[in-house]
Amino acid sequence: MSTSHPLAGKRILVTRARHQAGKLAEALEALGAEVLRLPTIEIIPPETYAHLDAVLEVISGFDWLIVTSANGAAALAERMRFLGIHAERLEHLQVAAIGPATAEAVGRIGLKVSAMPDEYVAEAVVAMLKEKVVGRRVLLARAAVARDVIPEQLRQCGADIHVVETYRTVIPSESIEQVRELLAEAQPLPDAVTFTSSSTVNNFFALLAAAKIAMPAGLRAVSIGPVTTRTLSQHKWEPAREAFPYDISGLVGACVKLLGQ
Repeated sequence: MSTSHPLAGKRILVTRARHQAGKLAEALEALGAEVLRLPTIEIIPPETYAHLDAVLEVISGFDWLIVTSANGAAALAERMRFLGIHAERLEHLQVAAIGPATAEAVGRIGLKVSAMPDEYVAEAVVAMLKEKVVGRRVLLARAAVARDVIPEQLRQCGADIHVVETYRTVIPSESIEQVRELLAEAQPLPDAVTFTSSSTVNNFFALLAAAKIAMPAGLRAVSIGPVTTRTLSQHKWEPAREAFPYDISGLVGACVKLLGQ
């Protein structure tokens, strides 16, 4: 096996949203893998922009902005463009990003990230900020459905925290037929399935249910980090590997450790 193509001959299923799958797919393909794409997430607007719009109009009254995903940053940027709000109106904010991909997306808005944890999970964001946000007004921009670790724990630390929904995630309808084809009994199973968030895990199982197919025995999962691993465990599926660091490069590395020869 070529050391430059340790994943040659391996078939890896990628479950990220269609617009986000490219970076992971390209990295795996560069190492010789055949990538099978099954979008389990589609990003759509929140049910209403009323709360987000109202908060953006009074953004001068906030001290901190916390962004927990690149999708959240992109949705925030899109709404700012729609409302004609320029990045200068947010320059006074201290900005915390959960990880490097999110920080990069925040940078595209024109904002500078002043805080990022060593581990890209909500608990690490809380540990990093708990002494910085006492008595401060904090805006948390996130998905409609998300864990409440950050708002609950930062409130306990004395922060005045406001949560706004910037986007929702739904299951792409075309993926239901796709999952039937990819996991059909006549087909050889993929060598691994990668999961980049709890939403990709939950939606993968929702896809299986919608397609009326059972979880194939022997299918191996690769998780991007401990939160995603915990969600897999809740579905009685222990991942074969967990990424470290908890990002796309770590996920690719975990695939190589699991499947490389």
